[in-house]
Amino acid sequence: MSSPLVDRFGRKITYLRFSLTDRCDFRCVYCMAEDMTFLPRQKILGLEEILQVAETFVSLGVKKIRLTGGEPLIRHNVIWLIERLTALPGLDELLITSNGSQLVKYAPALAKAGIKRINVSLDTLDPTEFKQLTRTGNIEKVLAGIHAAQQAGIEGIKLNVVVMKGRNQHQILPLVDYALANKVDISFIEEMPLGAISEHQRGLTLCTSEEVRDIIQQQYQLMSSAYETNGPSRYWQIPGYQNKIGFISPHSHNFCGDCNRVRVTAEGKLLLCLGNEHSADLKNIIRRYPGEQDKLRETIITAMDLKPERHYFDPTGDVQLVRFMNMTGG
Repeated sequence: MSSPLVDRFGRKITYLRFSLTDRCDFRCVYCMAEDMTFLPRQKILGLEEILQVAETFVSLGVKKIRLTGGEPLIRHNVIWLIERLTALPGLDELLITSNGSQLVKYAPALAKAGIKRINVSLDTLDPTEFKQLTRTGNIEKVLAGIHAAQQAGIEGIKLNVVVMKGRNQHQILPLVDYALANKVDISFIEEMPLGAISEHQRGLTLCTSEEVRDIIQQQYQLMSSAYETNGPSRYWQIPGYQNKIGFISPHSHNFCGDCNRVRVTAEGKLLLCLGNEHSADLKNIIRRYPGEQDKLRETIITAMDLKPERHYFDPTGDVQLVRFMNMTGG
């Protein structure tokens, strides 16, 4: 039987990105404003509600769930939730995207719960720059967290790097060196125009994937790879190394044609596209019809018709969506 989660353009949805919280212990300059107002607790999904939504998506054919934030590991009782999600029949993989700040504390429990892959956001190795970009972060804590995850047996670690001209462009090669030396993968991401920020002008800081590859090829040979993860990254490799070098290019290489993913925000909105506001309110359905799984299934299936053909990001960096990245987790 074909999956009921197919949009108007024939794309089958098998991947859910789930934001556990809009809160974060960092304040990264491209992700949120310095003085943020976060959602009150009653407006975000409870852990049991998150589990119910996840169960429903898996019953509809979703095979992969990625937990995001904000910072997902600061959510109270997050291990309780992860243990139950990894046990869902039919779910092939549960992954996490984190800033790395909590990995020293949680890596052993995550490994025990069945987490095999973690993406860690890391935009620079310079302590001063790291503090400037994250506003509150400590680079040593993050690097220790990556090591702790490896020691715990989590082998699939990938660094996510948002490259901004004039800010951390010079860190591209040091980050590649770090990835190669520590046997982790790395993806470079073009900054997305989500949320109004005053810290920098996105149109001036946009660094395309092609420009990043040109910088890497000053020191290393890059070969295109056929490796795929059912995500937006396009991968390359350096001869002699097993590491994968990924590029996520929402501006310069639109990846919407084979999009297989949707997102649920911390407040329970099903977003059909990161670059649009098309959404369905799952929290309202859960709380209005408690225990009625069919209502939730029907809402999710119907919402597939809202998924647009593609996003349209303005290369000048002008804001098109008022919500910040911390609301959806990317």
